[in-house]
Amino acid sequence: MTSMEYDLIVIGAGIQGAGVAQAASAQGYRVLVLEQYAEPAQGTSSRSSKLIHGGLRYLETAQFSLVYECLQERKRLLKNAPHLVKLVPFYIPVYHNSHRKPWKIALGLALYSLLSFTPFQRIPKSQWSSLNGLKTQGLKAVFKYYDGQTDDKKLTQAVLSSAKSLGAEVIFSAHVESIEISPSSCTTTLLTKGKKHSIKSQFIVNAAGPWVESIIQKTTPVITAQPKVDLVQGTHIIVPKTNEFLGMYYLEAPQDQRAVFVMPWENQLLIGTTELAYNGDPADVAPLEIEIEYLLSVYNHYFSASLSHADVISSFSGLRVLPHADSSAFSRPRDTLLVGDNGDQSRMFSLYGGKLTAYRATAEKVMRRLRRVLPVKSGKRLDTRDLRLP
Repeated sequence: MTSMEYDLIVIGAGIQGAGVAQAASAQGYRVLVLEQYAEPAQGTSSRSSKLIHGGLRYLETAQFSLVYECLQERKRLLKNAPHLVKLVPFYIPVYHNSHRKPWKIALGLALYSLLSFTPFQRIPKSQWSSLNGLKTQGLKAVFKYYDGQTDDKKLTQAVLSSAKSLGAEVIFSAHVESIEISPSSCTTTLLTKGKKHSIKSQFIVNAAGPWVESIIQKTTPVITAQPKVDLVQGTHIIVPKTNEFLGMYYLEAPQDQRAVFVMPWENQLLIGTTELAYNGDPADVAPLEIEIEYLLSVYNHYFSASLSHADVISSFSGLRVLPHADSSAFSRPRDTLLVGDNGDQSRMFSLYGGKLTAYRATAEKVMRRLRRVLPVKSGKRLDTRDLRLP
């Protein structure tokens, strides 16, 4: 490895790193992926809500371009990975005391349908009794629309497998110790299997997710011009499925009006997510008691068959990387940031944030930046918009 030189080293084998590796390999570049764990998607990319969606709630904060982008990517994934991504029905119940009124939900769904070419409908009152024990007292309306569901870990593995089939190499259990950036190249020193290796590359993409700042701190010269971000913890719980759920439920949490999903998942129910500031080591993130109680409370507010802590089979937490702000995480923009280490002379690009649904579009944005500085490779180049996933 010491004598090898790559066009690009990608740090992190979550969905964003896998997507960048696929896109770069499809253009003929020699790519190496470094992953600290023994397999891909061991961080946030296996701890999401398992949704491939446009983000209906982002319409409320006028993030129209993000919603449109995600819906376009949803369409591509339905075509390129039908074995991994399925359209499923979502139900939105609206009550007399709901913060968002039926007209507002209908307006949002109309715009969402216009952007996605997928219809929505208002469920007749005569059918409410079939909605999985949903409480009907004070119920004013129930809407039904469609969005995508996936196994986030399998999707990440499939994207990384696609990258490998295109020539990318991957080293697991690779711990980056230092990165030296010169005007002409980068040298990454890593520890794997008890041995140190130094690997040269033309450029580096830091796609380490919640470890993005940790990687920056290992770089020389010191990188100072980076955005201020927050880590936000999101927890899900898994509980028994008491009856045959018709689909997914998009619920307004009575505590703070956030969106919480109740979803069938592997013959059980997945409920999530929460949003709490996190300041510790990303490797130590774990569900908190207050989060579990919060999610149980949301479920019990809407369904007749109440759940207790004893019903929780398991739980898991992941971390989002969001722009720093004093406002709640729920209202913050979800745009992905790509920041170089040295302006137009950058050799390392750090990726902040990113959505599971839009991983391919994010990778294309990275490639547009790299194409300005990387030489065009001879030979056949492939478009990831048309690549079927294994």
